[in-house]
Amino acid sequence: MWGKLLGTGFGFLFGKWLGAILGFYLGHLFDKSLRQDFDKVGGFQGFLNGDDLSERQALFFSSCFSVMGHIAKSNGRVSEVHIRAATAFMDEMALAGDDRREAQHAFRAGKDADFSIKDSVREVREAFARRYDLLQLFLEIQIQMAFSDGHVSEQEQVLLREVSKYLGISQTQFSFLLKRYQAEFRFRQQRAQWQSLQRQSQGQQRQHRSSSGATQQSMVSRNEALAVLGLSDGASDKDIKRAYRKLMAQHHPDKLVSQGLPQHMMEVAKRKSQSIQSAYELLKQKRSS
Repeated sequence: MWGKLLGTGFGFLFGKWLGAILGFYLGHLFDKSLRQDFDKVGGFQGFLNGDDLSERQALFFSSCFSVMGHIAKSNGRVSEVHIRAATAFMDEMALAGDDRREAQHAFRAGKDADFSIKDSVREVREAFARRYDLLQLFLEIQIQMAFSDGHVSEQEQVLLREVSKYLGISQTQFSFLLKRYQAEFRFRQQRAQWQSLQRQSQGQQRQHRSSSGATQQSMVSRNEALAVLGLSDGASDKDIKRAYRKLMAQHHPDKLVSQGLPQHMMEVAKRKSQSIQSAYELLKQKRSS
């Protein structure tokens, strides 16, 4: 607003009404540019000190594990699969000592009968207003927990939809994220199978290694790689490149940490970026073959 006011005032002084109109327009452009830069650094929260950032990181960390615990118990009891998934998640983050105990405590708190998923998630939304990529990652982590046994139960899906609603994420976007993670899960399985075959073929003759490369092409389908990028069969090269760049920007670890993602959780963002990168590279290989 100040850009428009000052621009109009100075424009009128130097060019009367024509100058005022030109000054108003230039002031509008200035305000728009300033607002975009202001939002990029986090709006008014960007002026807060490091202690506030630490508090928001702690909130994201504890809320993430407590909501995971609540979803894990959605079927009445926490299964061994969900416990292993939570443990693997902590291992992936290299949590140890007090940090690991804090995560375990938050996970158990989420299983309590008086735990309010609504209050917990809304607190995250308020703390990370305008950090859409970070809120989306929070939801993706919960989807990952629910999908740890290979499928999402009806009760888990109900809770995930609640998390999505309290985060301010549309149900359409939730369905998109769920479908994309299912594709990512299958894609990782296919790549793990191919990598296992590749290790078995090490030390064998050249023609055997060549057939292993051909196996990758057949085991990891193009449609699965497209689904990881949120696309369907028939997507053009331009669509693929656009989706790839958008997803890589959304899951860039350094950017998410600057928005409040705990340092421990950088590995989560890195792993998602690696899946996106692998899917894109595979699509490029299939296009050139």
